[in-house]
Amino acid sequence: MTKRNFFTKFMNFIGWLTGVVVSLAVGFGMVDGVLSIKFIPDIVMKIFGWIVIVTTLIGVFIGIMKLFSKSN
Repeated sequence: MTKRNFFTKFMNFIGWLTGVVVSLAVGFGMVDGVLSIKFIPDIVMKIFGWIVIVTTLIGVFIGIMKLFSKSN
């Protein structure tokens, strides 16, 4: 593996991991009520928060499955 190829894969992983962490932080912030939008009821924000959390975890699962299913 060349240095450029390794660096590219490493930076892609860091970007993906950052997105996962930020999504989970936002989702849990919405569920806990820390993040809110003025005119949207709290229950709706909690539902949106859980949607963010669940879809993020599904994305992580799919990403891991994709990594292990490669034949390379």
